[in-house]
Amino acid sequence: MVYSMSDPDWQEKYRSKIRTARDSVRNVRPGHRVFIGTGCGEPQSLVRALAEAAGHIPDTEIIHTLTLGVAPHTDVEFSDIFRHNAFFVGPNTRRAVSEGRADYTPIFLSELPDLFRTGTIPIDVALIQVTPPDEHGFCSLGVSVDIVKPAAESARLVAAEVNSYVPRTLGDSFVHINDIDFLVPHDEPLLEYLGSEPDETAMKIGAHIAELIEDGSTIQVGIGGIPDAVLRCLTDKKELGIHTEMFSDGIIEIFEKGVITNRRKTLHKGKIVASFCLGTRRLYEFIDNNPVVEFHPSDYTNDPFIISRHEKMVAINGALEVDLTGQVCADSLGYLFYSGLGGQVDFMRGSARSKGGKPIIALSSTTEDGEQSRIVAHLSEGAGVVTTRGDVHYVVTEYGAARLHGKSIRERCVALISVAHPKFRDELLEHAKKHHYVYQDQVSLNLAARYPKELETGEVFNGISVRFRPVRATDEGMVRELFYRASKKTTYYRFHGQIQTMRHRDAQRYCNIDYDRDMVIVAVIREEGNERVIALGQYNVYPATGMAECAFLVVDQYQNKGIGTHMLHRLIKIAHGKSVKGFLAEVLFGNQAMLRVFHKCGHVIKSAIEDGVYHISFEFDEEQ
Repeated sequence: MVYSMSDPDWQEKYRSKIRTARDSVRNVRPGHRVFIGTGCGEPQSLVRALAEAAGHIPDTEIIHTLTLGVAPHTDVEFSDIFRHNAFFVGPNTRRAVSEGRADYTPIFLSELPDLFRTGTIPIDVALIQVTPPDEHGFCSLGVSVDIVKPAAESARLVAAEVNSYVPRTLGDSFVHINDIDFLVPHDEPLLEYLGSEPDETAMKIGAHIAELIEDGSTIQVGIGGIPDAVLRCLTDKKELGIHTEMFSDGIIEIFEKGVITNRRKTLHKGKIVASFCLGTRRLYEFIDNNPVVEFHPSDYTNDPFIISRHEKMVAINGALEVDLTGQVCADSLGYLFYSGLGGQVDFMRGSARSKGGKPIIALSSTTEDGEQSRIVAHLSEGAGVVTTRGDVHYVVTEYGAARLHGKSIRERCVALISVAHPKFRDELLEHAKKHHYVYQDQVSLNLAARYPKELETGEVFNGISVRFRPVRATDEGMVRELFYRASKKTTYYRFHGQIQTMRHRDAQRYCNIDYDRDMVIVAVIREEGNERVIALGQYNVYPATGMAECAFLVVDQYQNKGIGTHMLHRLIKIAHGKSVKGFLAEVLFGNQAMLRVFHKCGHVIKSAIEDGVYHISFEFDEEQ
C-alpha cells in the first residue's frame, strides 16, 4: 500500500502505536510463525523479549535467513517451545539444525518473497528494525531489505524496533508507519560484521579472478576472505559497477579510489544495487542517505532476468567442494547443512545470460588444514548439488582458473585437476582414468606444481594484440588446432617431414611440461571472447651440456609480423634466467624466414649445413 505524502494523521498514528518490546511480543500466540529481520538488521530488543516470553508461546515457529545477533530460540532449553526454520544456516543456528532441533528449508532467495506473498509460507508476526520516520511517515529498513520488506508486507502483524542507529537507505526500502502495527523505540548500535584479513591463498584466488574481470563490468560479490581479496585486486580496473545480493566494507575503498563508478552499468546506471549488507559502522555511515546506493527486495536483486540485463555481469560465489565433472556443493558438508542456497544459482544463471557475463565459483584448493582436497573425485556422501555442472563456467583456486563451460567431461577433468592442489593431482587423475573420464595414456598433470604466471607478457603486432604465456595442460585442444590450421609447408619446416596428424598422445607432450627444466610458450589472441593459439615456441634442455634445443611454429596468417622473433627473445630471456647456456636448432635449408629470426637474436651464431639442414647453435654469453 502506498500512502499519500500529505497524510496529516501519521504523527498521531505513530504515537498511538508505540509499545515496549515486551508488550509487542505478547501478540505472539502459540502456533504462530514469527519472522525475524536479517543479518545486522536483527531487531535485538524484540528478539530478547521473544525469548523472555517463551513460557507463554509454546509451539512457535521462528523463520529467517542469516542472523548475526542473539538466537535464543535455537538454545536447547527452548527446544519444546520454539522450532526454528532457517532459509540459510548461519553459525549461530548450525548446531541446532545439525542436532535436529531446527529445520532448514533450501530455497533460492529470489523465490522466497513470493512464498510469503502467496501464503505458501504464511507469516503471523514479523519482527523488523527500521529508522525513525521521515517527515512523510516513511521508515527505511536500513541495512536489510532483502526478504524483510516482503515479509513485512505479507505478515498479519508487524512489530518494528525504531532505532536511530539504523542508516537511512534509499531505493525500494521504505515502509510507512501505517503499515506497522507496533512501534518499539529502542536505540542500540547495530550488529557489526568484522571480516578477517584475506590470507595469502585468498589473495592468489582474488588475483586470478581479477584477471577475468574486464573494465566496465558489473560485479556481484559477497563477504569473506575471497570476496575481500577480489576487491583488493581490482584497483587497476576502470568503470566497474555493483549489482549484488549483499556487500560489506570491502567496496568502500575501491569506490573511493574511483574504481567503482557504476557509469557503464546497463541497468541502474550510476547506482550500487543490493538487498542487504553486513559490515561495520564505517559501512553504515557510507550507505546512510547515500543516493549512490539503492536497496531492493531479493526477488528483484536476485531475479536472474534482472541480473542478465547487466552487460559484462560477473558473479563470484563460493563453494565447499567441486567434483571432477563440475558439480558444486555450497550448502553442506556431507550430511551437515552448513549454509544455504542463497543467491548463488540466481547470480550464476543471470550472469551466464548476460552479454559478456562470467559466472565464477571460487574456493581454496584444500581444507584449512591442507589435509583434504576441495576439488574432489566425487562429492561427499550426503552432499547436495547447489550449482549443476551445466551452470558452471569458471572454477578458480589459488592455482588458477579452470574454464568449464562448453567443455567435455575429459576437458573438465584436466582443467580441474590442473587447479587442484599438486599433492592431490595424481590421485584425482587416477580416479578419472578409472572411470574413463580421460585418456588412459594421459600423463601426470603434476609435472609443475606452480604455473609461472610472472612469465606472461603482451605485445601488439601490426594492430594485433598478442598475449605470450607458458602453455597449460588445458591448451591441448588449441595446440592441436594450431597444427591443423598451419599449411603443409609450415608443418614440413617445423617437423622436417610431412606430419598428417596431431593426436592426443603427441599434443599432450607440448602441454604437460616441467616449467623449471623445459618451456613451451604459446602466443594467444582473443576472438569473440575466446582464446586461440597462433604460435608455439619451445625449448628442451640437455642436462649433460646445459644447452637446449628450441623450435617454433607460427600459423601462416601471422607469419612475417615479428611474432617468431619476439617469441625467440622471450625464450632466451627465460632460459638464461634458469642457467641454460644457449640454444641449439635445426632449420631446413628452404626455411629462410626462420634463419633470419635466429640471426637477429643478438648472439653469435654458429652454423653448419649437412644434408640440407642448418645446425645452429649460440650461447647466451656471446653477444653480437
